[in-house]
Amino acid sequence: MQPDLFHDRLQAVRQRFASSLTGKIQDTRSQLANLSGGADGVVDAVAATYRLIHGICGIGAAVGFASTGRAAKDVEDVLVGAYREQRGLAADELVRLVARLDALSAAAEVELGSAATSSTNGA
Repeated sequence: MQPDLFHDRLQAVRQRFASSLTGKIQDTRSQLANLSGGADGVVDAVAATYRLIHGICGIGAAVGFASTGRAAKDVEDVLVGAYREQRGLAADELVRLVARLDALSAAAEVELGSAATSSTNGA
């Protein structure tokens, strides 16, 4: 029987995505203080955070983390205006960002738990 190369590759991408997801969310949380105001580096911090979250949006649903991908899109929606306008987040945007990050964390936790269960069951 030939190995299922597509399945193996997809599983490797899923594993890589899953193993980095929590760290990316934590990295975003650690940047919250740097995302608003007029300090040097705020535009770069917003851009880096936007790109990090955009990556989660782009790959999440494609590798079977649909809820995580949708929740990341909600986070991205908060960041996109500041990113495009090359500015820091306004106070209300920062509040929305924290709420969306909480939802992203919850979605990721559920799907990571499901992925772990599936991989231990041989699925």
